[in-house]
Amino acid sequence: MIDSFVMFITGFGGSTALVIVLFTLAVRLLLLPLSIKQARAARIRMRLAPRMQELQKRHGRDPERLSKEMSALYAKEGTSPFAGFGPALAQMPFLWLMYQVATHPLIGTDLLGQHLAVVVAKYGLISWPVLAFAGVIVAIALIAWYTSRRMEAGQFKILKLLPYGTVIAAAVLPLAAGIYLLVSTAWTAGERRVLYPASLSAAT
Repeated sequence: MIDSFVMFITGFGGSTALVIVLFTLAVRLLLLPLSIKQARAARIRMRLAPRMQELQKRHGRDPERLSKEMSALYAKEGTSPFAGFGPALAQMPFLWLMYQVATHPLIGTDLLGQHLAVVVAKYGLISWPVLAFAGVIVAIALIAWYTSRRMEAGQFKILKLLPYGTVIAAAVLPLAAGIYLLVSTAWTAGERRVLYPASLSAAT
């Protein structure tokens, strides 16, 4: 399967990076129903927030009872507290596939299959291959900053740092995987802009 996919994307001559971009867009389009479901779950969580606070005040000293009451409340609304993780989890197999593609012998010797540390050691810190990596990483960092600004994590401020995890990933993964992350995170930012009202974006 990996060999066939690599042969497919390398069959476009020098446009392998473009094929990765198109592949990523196709994946996100495929996962769009999950994203819509995630947005619906976020709206429900926002609406249930006052009732959840009441439950926490009432059963805060009884974690087991609190968990049961919260689960029942979510079930009544037809959702769960884990509904928001769907798109992120569903992308993992595709990210794994992109990593396998990047490390495949047909691409592994190409810039798309290289890691940043290898590229720096091979070409030097000031070189166009390093600049290509830097461009992808900086773009992901800007998207992470934008996403973090639109988040309001309440008392768990550390959650606002989560978007920056993609920056670290792009710095240690091959460039092909970094391109996938760049396109995917840009899609996510645009998706949240469309699917989430401003007040809801600040609360999720």
